[in-house]
Amino acid sequence: MKIPKTIIMIFLIIVTMFTTVGCKGDEGEIKKLKDLEFTVVEDADLPGELKEIIDEKKDKPFRMHYSNKDFLYIIVGYGKQNSGGYSVAVEELYLTDNAIYFDTNLIGPSQDDMVTQGVTYPYIVVKLEFIDKKIVFE
Repeated sequence: MKIPKTIIMIFLIIVTMFTTVGCKGDEGEIKKLKDLEFTVVEDADLPGELKEIIDEKKDKPFRMHYSNKDFLYIIVGYGKQNSGGYSVAVEELYLTDNAIYFDTNLIGPSQDDMVTQGVTYPYIVVKLEFIDKKIVFE
C-alpha cells in the first residue's frame, strides 16, 4: 500500500505544530538575575524636586520613578486614605535582563489599632544605585 505524499506532508505539518506549541511555555517566564539592594527614603531626605512631584500626585494612586546621575528612586503611592495606620511594604525588587521589577503592598490598620483620624496619603520611596532599565510595577 502506497501513502500519498500529501497525507505524509499534512501529518508532518501537524506534528511540527504540536511540538512548536509545547515549547512556548518558556517565553513568558521572567528570569530574575538578582534581588536589588535599596533604602527606603524618609520625606526629610527626598530631593526637593521629587518631594514637590509627590505632593502634586499623592491624592490619587500613582507609580513613578525619578533619577539623578547617582541614584534611581522608585515611588508608589496609594492615594487618599481616611485615617492613619497605613504602611507600604516592599514585596519584591529585582533585576532581569531587560527591566527592574517592583512590587509593593498597602497594609491597612487592624481593627484594634489606635489610628490618627484624618486624611493620610501612604506612599513609599525606595532609592537604589542608578540602573538604566525600564521599571515594571507589579
